Amino acid sequence: MATFDPINRREFMASAAAFAASFTIVPSNVIAGLGKIPPSDQITVANIGCGTQGLREMGELLQNPKVRVVAVCDSNKFSTDYFDWSPYGIRNDIRKTLGDDTWWEGKLGIPGGRDIGQEYVEKYYGKNKPSGRYKGCESYEDYRELFAKENGIDAVKIMTPDHTHASIAIAAMNKGIHVVTHKPISNRLLEGRKVIEKAKTSGAITHLLAWSDRPEYRQIKAWMDAGLIGELKEIHNWSYRPVWQQWTKRPSPAMPIPEGFNWNLWLGPIPDMPYHKNYTHNVFRGWYDFGGGSVADMGHYSLFPLFETLGINKSPLAAKAFGTTTREEVNQVYQWVDNNVAFPASCTIKWNFPAQSTLPAFDLFWYDGGMKPFAPEELERDGKDTPDEGLMLVGTKGKILGGFRGENPVLLPESTMMTGRDSERINSREVERNTSSWVDAILEGKQTPGSFIRAQTITDTINLGAVALRAKSKINFDVNSLQITNNEKANEYLTREYRSGWEI
Repeated sequence: MATFDPINRREFMASAAAFAASFTIVPSNVIAGLGKIPPSDQITVANIGCGTQGLREMGELLQNPKVRVVAVCDSNKFSTDYFDWSPYGIRNDIRKTLGDDTWWEGKLGIPGGRDIGQEYVEKYYGKNKPSGRYKGCESYEDYRELFAKENGIDAVKIMTPDHTHASIAIAAMNKGIHVVTHKPISNRLLEGRKVIEKAKTSGAITHLLAWSDRPEYRQIKAWMDAGLIGELKEIHNWSYRPVWQQWTKRPSPAMPIPEGFNWNLWLGPIPDMPYHKNYTHNVFRGWYDFGGGSVADMGHYSLFPLFETLGINKSPLAAKAFGTTTREEVNQVYQWVDNNVAFPASCTIKWNFPAQSTLPAFDLFWYDGGMKPFAPEELERDGKDTPDEGLMLVGTKGKILGGFRGENPVLLPESTMMTGRDSERINSREVERNTSSWVDAILEGKQTPGSFIRAQTITDTINLGAVALRAKSKINFDVNSLQITNNEKANEYLTREYRSGWEI
């Protein structure tokens, strides 16, 4: 088991700096090398995953004076064939961070890969050097080599496809490295449990990036505590996602593996299968093997902080789901496609939650792909409909409706329930959010509000939804044995078949 020594790297470097200062007085900006904050007060970070979201979030990392990015890693060396929701978003983000409007000038496509990540880091830090150049960011294809060679890493930020999050997180904690990861912690329930248990026993500081402080939820809880909607019966959450293409069967024929792309490493724990571009470069989320669907992509953002605020810390006991069906033409006959490889284009999922310490038993509903709840009578009387994305809490006496993450919540019916309460409404756009909570937590040696050890219920919920979609029937979940009790085959979906040597 990894141990996190109280005499850590920063304290060691601070002592070394003090010893060196006894011989030579060195200006702080020289000690820091990258700014005015000395290395003893910075955390060193390895960024694993240099695709679209990895690069999109790297600018914020580089501009944080408390962080020094010392390594990047990606199984892809370099390519311009990534998919994104903006043709120039990544390029423009990098230009803005670098202060260079000529970066990527005259080039086509959406860039990604470890070469781009390394270039981004070194160009940014080079701005603070008299020479304008900086060489201090190592580049790796394999995260296992990174962990073997880099001994001074404080934290790793995992920005890879969902199916590799667990392997990387556990490997990092085994090396005594703190872990920050994009959602989900894992796209398999039993895997997620193992990562969370490792976080509890290792002493690592961990953070799930989907967490955020949402004052709207505190307002919602205050209204609930005041009895304004009675006892909670249902929570409804819906998104127009997915924005990426959903598939109905494995792509064929196989395609040649691109030069500079390590397909076997990208697969990680997944047994070997033929390469196809429809799996990689930001379209992985729709596949059961590689992603977690829209509910994992977006549901973490809305539900994780809601669970935390309302005190929902007991996992669901059952789940049921429906997804859109697909037909294809075979010899002039349209036939139903039995799709067990990818998430449907739209779905609805229902979970049955047990009573919590301060809440009665309730049901949680998720909708995506254009599906959403019908407008309740309170909205119809006011001539309104449910928004394209939203959150609604239904009680025995009333309802609360807000945006997808509870933005600008209102009591229903708004025409009467909100009387005298307009002054309480929060404009979420005016609320400043601290996106660097994990950086400060690591420097202070404490867990973050978004720690893995607080994320078991959301991780179980999201992954149990995927199991229900694949099982195509209601599933009953025993939280003690971690088994589906009414469908033996569905237990296969709680875990995965592992490539030899990648078992967790």
